[in-house]
Amino acid sequence: MRGFWGIDVAQADLVIAEAGMAAVATEPNTAAGCQAIVQRFTTESGQPSGQLSVQLIVLEATGGYERNLVAALGAAGLPVVVVNPRQVRDFAKATGRLAKTDAIDAQVLAEFGAKVQPELRPLPTTEQEELRALLLRADQVQQMLVAEKTRLLQALGRRDRQPLRKKITRHITFLERELRELDRDLDDQLRQSPLWRAQDDLLQSVPGIGSKTARTLVALLPELGQVSERAIAKLAGLAPLNRDSGRQRGRRHIGGGRPRLRAALYMATLTAVRCNVVIRPLYQRLVAAGKPKRVALVACMRKLLIILNAMLKTHTPWQPHLAATT
Repeated sequence: MRGFWGIDVAQADLVIAEAGMAAVATEPNTAAGCQAIVQRFTTESGQPSGQLSVQLIVLEATGGYERNLVAALGAAGLPVVVVNPRQVRDFAKATGRLAKTDAIDAQVLAEFGAKVQPELRPLPTTEQEELRALLLRADQVQQMLVAEKTRLLQALGRRDRQPLRKKITRHITFLERELRELDRDLDDQLRQSPLWRAQDDLLQSVPGIGSKTARTLVALLPELGQVSERAIAKLAGLAPLNRDSGRQRGRRHIGGGRPRLRAALYMATLTAVRCNVVIRPLYQRLVAAGKPKRVALVACMRKLLIILNAMLKTHTPWQPHLAATT
């Protein structure tokens, strides 16, 4: 189990542990602390590259606190993977580790890496991180805008609340302007990359896929066009999961994947079942066969995603006769 490391990331500190070892070390979550950790791995055992002493470094996704460290480790050529916190917590419970401290979490991450050995994937580039950050900020502003419009409706009809309504209206105007600026920034970011620009054009050639869905796919699913249709459905959380036990055959359900991406595909599919000459007949056929409408929509989401994956893989714009056979 030597060579498998876990790093618990917090806002202030980075706690490092190795699988099978009780000792832990702590560095500040700063640029200097990140470089100290890189130096620790690259000089251990006298190996300049550190490859003999480091098989895998596992971190949890923490909403952004891990990005600088992951970038530093990746730039040094070290094998680092960022995993879903829910998977690690389930692993800890399964192994009887119910207590939770930074040191325990680091050790659990190291043991998770040694026993599960999650697959290494290419780290997102700086440009991809910036695009995702802009997309996340646009979502946050949109949520704030919806909340403020709801508050404005609740403040209507009361003379004594006139000053409050003016303040809310002023904030709504600010948020709408901020959202328009973010939309422009997202479009500019996409257009700066020839690859993203080509992908965006291909995606928007499909009836039902608009600019917002296209940039969500580009930002959150860089594997699109690079993997098989089974793999792309699994990444999006659209692969049916078995629920069988003995002779019992349970209903298949989808789960996991990337919820924000799945939400964007859901909205695109609602449009596609009305205007897309491939998706609409599929939806109608499934409903006529007795499938619940929501089940039919999920099947159409998967079909639409597989079509998009094939289009980007072959660099082919929307062609209904080809999409129907995908």
